[in-house]
Order: sequence, then C-alpha cells, then structure tokens
Amino acid sequence: MKQYFKSIAFLLLVVPMFLFADDAATVANPAQETANAIQTLTVGLDTLWVLVAGMLVFFMNAGFALVESGFAQSKNTVNILAKNFIVFAAATFSYWAIGWGLMFGDGSPFLATEGLFFLGGADNSPAIGDAYKGVYSSMNWTGVPLLAKFFFQLVFAATAATIVSGAVAERIKFHSFLIFSFILVAFLYPFTGHWVWGGGWISALGFHDFAGSTVVHSVGGWAALAGAIVLGARKGKFLPDGRIKPILGHNMTSAALGTLILWLGWFGFNPGSTMGVGDGSTMAHVIVTTNISAALGALASTVTAWIILKKPDLGMILNGTLAGLVGITAPCAIVSPASAAIIGAVSGILVVLSVLFFDKIKIDDPVGATSVHLVCGIWGTLAVAIFGYEGSPAGVAVPSILTQIYGILAIGGFTFTVSLALWFVLKLAGGIRVGEEEELSGLDLGEHGAEAYPDFNIRARG
Repeated sequence: MKQYFKSIAFLLLVVPMFLFADDAATVANPAQETANAIQTLTVGLDTLWVLVAGMLVFFMNAGFALVESGFAQSKNTVNILAKNFIVFAAATFSYWAIGWGLMFGDGSPFLATEGLFFLGGADNSPAIGDAYKGVYSSMNWTGVPLLAKFFFQLVFAATAATIVSGAVAERIKFHSFLIFSFILVAFLYPFTGHWVWGGGWISALGFHDFAGSTVVHSVGGWAALAGAIVLGARKGKFLPDGRIKPILGHNMTSAALGTLILWLGWFGFNPGSTMGVGDGSTMAHVIVTTNISAALGALASTVTAWIILKKPDLGMILNGTLAGLVGITAPCAIVSPASAAIIGAVSGILVVLSVLFFDKIKIDDPVGATSVHLVCGIWGTLAVAIFGYEGSPAGVAVPSILTQIYGILAIGGFTFTVSLALWFVLKLAGGIRVGEEEELSGLDLGEHGAEAYPDFNIRARG
C-alpha cells in the first residue's frame, strides 16, 4: 500500500511538469520575450524611418525636374523633363545590377570584390556588429533589412546623376546623357563611394562626410563640370566681343516650387542618413542644422546678389538655398546650429560668386549645378574640420582639415579625370551635342517630337 501511494505521488508531481513545460519556460523567461519584442519593434521603426526618408529623397527628383526646366528655355522643357524622369530608371537598374555591390561589397580598401551583382551576396541583416554575417560589412552598423539599406542608397546614387543633367542642359543628345548616367551610377559613383562609405582607404584616414557633400554632390558636380567643358557653351551665350548674353529661364514659378520640394526632400536626405531612429536626438539635431543652413544660404545669396547685381535676383536666391543645403550635408551631425548658420551663409555667398566666375571663364552651366553642388560640396566637406566639435551627435572624432582636403582631392581628381575621358569617348563614338539647327529650334521637337506648350506656340504664331 505504501508503495502504491508513492507511485501516485510520483505521477502527480511528474505528469504536470510535462503538461505545463512550455508554460513554465515562458514564465521563466518573460525578460527574454520582452527583449525580443522590443528588438522587433526597433527594427520595424528604424526600417520605416529609412524607407520614408528614402521616399522623401526620391521626391527630390520632382524638385530637380522643376528647377532645371524652370531655369531653361521653354523649347527644351520636354527634353529636360524626360532626362530627369529617365535618369532614376537608369540609376535603379545600374545600381541594382552592380553599383550597390561595388560600393558596399567587401574587398580591398580600394575596390569591392564580393557581392557585386544584383544584391546577390550573403547577408543576414538586420543583424549588426559581430552578429552580422555577410559580404556588406561596411553597413553592419545599421539594424535594418538589406533592401531598406539598398533603397536608401539608391536614391542617393540617382541624385548624383541628376546633378549632371542641369549642367549639360539644352544642348546634349538624350541617348548620350542616358549612357553617361548609367556608367556614372554603375561604376564611377560607387567606386569612390566605396572609399568613404564602403569602409575604404579614405574612411580609414578619418575623413568624415555624414550625408554626402563630397560622396554625392561633389561627385555629381565634378562629372557635370567635365560634361559642360566637353560640350561647350550654348549658342549665343558668349558673344564674339566678349560680352555674356543672359539666357533667361522661362518659368521661375516652376523653379521656385522645385526648390521648395528639394528643401523638403533634404529633411529625408540628411536626417535619413542616421539609418535609424535611436532616441531621436540625432535626427532632430540634423533637421535643425539642415534647415538653418538652407535659410542662411537663401538670406546670404539675396544680400550678395543685391550688392553685386543691384537686384535681389530670384535665381540666385533659389541657388543660395540649395547651396546652403549642399554645404551642410557633410557636417550636419557634427556641428552646432550656430555653426550651421555660418556654413549656410558662406554657401550663399559662394554660390553667387561661383556662378559669375564660371560665366567669366566661359563655362556654361544653365542652372548653376557646378556652383551649387561642386563648389558648395567642397566647402561643406571642409566645414566638417573647421566647425566640428567633439561629443557631437555624429559620435566621431573631428578630422583634420588636411584629411578632408586629401579626401576632396582624391575623389575629385579621380571623378573629374574619368568623367572627362568618358565624355570625350562618347563624343568620338557618335557625338554628344545636338546639331546647331536642332539646338536653335529646341530639343523638344528634335529629340522627342513633342512640345511642352503646343497651344502657346500656336497662339504666338497667330
């Protein structure tokens, strides 16, 4: 009997342990469940922010299209809109096919050699740090899925190609621009991008460019400058007697609206480069410095144009705003709001002087793309060393001015030289400039067989 009761007692103790083992394990690890839930939520919020920021940057394509078409003559509107539209399509394919892999794939400090094609490399994102296992280790600091990383970097790459469009406007063949854009996004942009954001040799020197004053804007600016030089000026821009004939934009309403869209898009461009929400402080800091720099760029360019040109020229005001945005792109997370004001003001002054300088040396840039993106991109990169402070939201050591100069020269020298060679090859292969008759009558009809304002032309002729 005693043995019988022992057996019953044993069953009463053991059977419930098996029946409720899962519940016991759950109760025993509530902290782990909470941690997992928090981690999932964090990844979700970070991913949402990166994607929304990327969408804002994508919307900047509309801004670029409106600015460029507004600054150009009405007879070239369709051509400019077509270029700005197709460039993102070309950039999407070329960056997906090889650009991303060349920029962020593992390899040497000079060149990526792994995960090169179609996002095909091993990757276990959103794992970060030592937990990351894959071939895109330069991006293992951000805990978002691979495709979120790709999309955000794609819209940056497309921006570099869009910058070129403005400088070569109103005289370039459509197919030549398309070929150059494809090569720029597939090879040139990611090649130098690997040196900085891909964990390459310039990054190892301590060079800092938070959101792309050099990596994106100056690269686009150098390529644009090379194109403008090889193409030559628009017909009638520089007269035989040395005078400069202004070729006025046909729609400053469009240009102003486009600039406002770009200003909005920059609130994705710079803060989105945090690639995560965190506690929100870095995002807030970057948004404020970005906005202050844009505002001071607008104010400074207004005053500068008023002094030099005797009028507060709207085109200069718009470019001054964009100059302030480009100038703050590299240092936005490493400088104070007060420093951002100085950076923006200097950018606004520089862009006016630069536009006048390029006219003086007879380099024709219809929208001032080289002045905005190249000149102010260089200034913004230097400003990192001049105004950066230790303990900033960027969380990095302030680089020396020599380090920043070295990075600017290396990236600029490579991009300009290769771009110049590529433009010359395209010129020899089939020409890059439309014929004189087509240029005078407008690229809309010559290149696309359509006009932006056909009813206006009918009324004008009548």
